[in-house]
Amino acid sequence: MPEPTRPRRATNWRSLPAGIWALGFGSLLMDTSSELIHSLLPVFLVSVLGASMITVGVIEGVAEATAAIVKIFSGMLSDYLGRRKLLMILGYALAAFTKPGFPLAQSVGWVFAARFADRIGKGIRGAPRDALVADITPAAMRGAAYGLRQALDSTGALLGPLLAVAFMMALADNLRAVMWVAVMPAFLSVAVLTIYVREPEPANGPAARSPIALADMRRLPWRYWLVVLLGAVFALARFSEAFLILRAQEVGLGIAYVPAVMIVMNIFYAGAAYPAGAAADRMRPHTLLLFGLALLIAADCLLALAASPPTAFAGAALWGLHMAFTQGLLSKLVADSAPAALRGTAFGMFNLITGGALLLASVIAGALWSTYGAPATFLAGATFAIIAAVGLFARRPHRAA
Repeated sequence: MPEPTRPRRATNWRSLPAGIWALGFGSLLMDTSSELIHSLLPVFLVSVLGASMITVGVIEGVAEATAAIVKIFSGMLSDYLGRRKLLMILGYALAAFTKPGFPLAQSVGWVFAARFADRIGKGIRGAPRDALVADITPAAMRGAAYGLRQALDSTGALLGPLLAVAFMMALADNLRAVMWVAVMPAFLSVAVLTIYVREPEPANGPAARSPIALADMRRLPWRYWLVVLLGAVFALARFSEAFLILRAQEVGLGIAYVPAVMIVMNIFYAGAAYPAGAAADRMRPHTLLLFGLALLIAADCLLALAASPPTAFAGAALWGLHMAFTQGLLSKLVADSAPAALRGTAFGMFNLITGGALLLASVIAGALWSTYGAPATFLAGATFAIIAAVGLFARRPHRAA
């Protein structure tokens, strides 16, 4: 029968559109830049600028929530214009111009401002880019397309901490000097996307309506809103990765090597993201999501019980696998459940709600850490993930989405 063979062909990475590769390599370069900085930022905030754990949680949570809020507007605007590339490039460019702000920072407020502006850039580019992936990819290959882009993105997230470790050793733990290295790949990302991404012509041109139309929300089907709810539950169970870095430092990892936590996480994330995305074109999403939650529960438990760096690394590895099996799949579910004319809006709303959940989760994680210690933070995450898994298992779908 033709139905099984089409998904199998979709797993061949050579058959994916060239634009997906360009989007992936643009993400790789920007994530190399961002993660080089972010793998050092928690330590920079706590050790150099004297920030508290609650402050780290608030900064990380507000940063991600800011990106999520902006995504709803950029997504709607991309639907209205019928053009997504311009907004995407604008977001990447803004993020590139914020990178020098981190090594120049003299206070927590300065870091907060740079992180805030950087996440505005992420918010501007996120929904149009995710919608563009669906626009240029056949429906039967979307899982593989999102998986490949995510794999290249997380390869950049792997290279960033690797460069951080190498330059920390070369520059005698000079955090500010190392963060300057992040500037060049950020601007290369903008160049790659500007030159190599080709946007399909809009079918009907700009819609004759306001770009911010609340009525559009009622046109999104109930199937889509279930995916949004699912994404929010996953975000509540998973807080900022900054706490992985701080946990590894707490159990004895030297300051020059703390980026290795993100290296380990992203090796597993990058390695599993494309196979997991391709599997999403063949398997029931329900099965993959349950598996992803099981990985998150195991990661939280290991990190709660960690007494040495190797255990923290094992927890980070499982955390990366959890991301690989859930993030690309959730993007595919959003694209599959939303009308083509509202894909930007759909991704924007999805990211708004999940970003708000991540803000709440990160603030709670910081408060628990400050009050009860690191194990309480990770055990709380595991408990919420268990509740989510029970709810997901109890509500088995009758057929694959």
